[in-house]
Amino acid sequence: MAETKLISADQLTRFVFDDCPVRGLHVNLQEVWQHVAENKAYPKAIHRALGELTVAAVLLASNLKFDGNLIVQVQGKGVLKMLVAEATSAATCRATARWDESAKIDENMSLVDLLGEGGMFVLTLQPAQGESWQGMVELAGNSIAQMLMNYMARSEQLATHITLAADESKAGGLLLQRLPEQDINDDSWAELCALAETLTADELLKLDVQTLLFRLFHEHEVRLFSPQNVEFACTCSRGKVSDMLLLLGGQEVGEAVAEQGSVEVNCDFCHEHYVFDEADVNALFGSNVVATAQQELAARQINH
Repeated sequence: MAETKLISADQLTRFVFDDCPVRGLHVNLQEVWQHVAENKAYPKAIHRALGELTVAAVLLASNLKFDGNLIVQVQGKGVLKMLVAEATSAATCRATARWDESAKIDENMSLVDLLGEGGMFVLTLQPAQGESWQGMVELAGNSIAQMLMNYMARSEQLATHITLAADESKAGGLLLQRLPEQDINDDSWAELCALAETLTADELLKLDVQTLLFRLFHEHEVRLFSPQNVEFACTCSRGKVSDMLLLLGGQEVGEAVAEQGSVEVNCDFCHEHYVFDEADVNALFGSNVVATAQQELAARQINH
């Protein structure tokens, strides 16, 4: 293992075991995670789970063989309705959560209790060129890492071990994966997983990648590759909001503007605020949809 100390903040580092066909990934997020977390006042239990899912998305997206996005969703039916994290092949990410904001959520509430029963784990691949693909399985496991490993085993059929952690200021993750189409002794794979399971959340969040890997795997030949910077980036735009409004249709959007004076949309991921007034909406639909909506609303009032 190289002796050069690596800066681990907001970086993804790949590594391989030269003595067995296993690859690995390490991610440490600080400023990126803080940027995600500051967009909403997340309860601590949800904050922690979202941090872990954000790291998981970055880990998985780093293995994409195409330019595009990977979206990981955990859908619940309890007080926590959805966690969603999106990462790209260019090592950018964003994430958000939706929950019952009227509910009182204890900081020690488990992820299983937050999600309730009957939830789903959904992974979506969106190539820049070509069609999207989506895989979905029922939630199984007590943590984001366990849910993800269950998904990988059932859908991807790849032997994968994942460790995740997050606190108020940092989020980190370690992934081990057997190389496809290469044989490995089951005992060797089990040994590496057992060693990875000894990793504590404190170690994962505070140690640089070299120190961490040496502590875990000093009896193995581990080769590190150059780290890749990870950045926060949101893909929202006024154009995408316009496309959404077009899908809703001129009647619905026109009525909203007629009643409220404008349509306002906030991005869940970055809180960018988009406003479409009467002139904007009429230009978008190429006709005076607001005046038409006003006439229809007035006619309804007369009929009632």
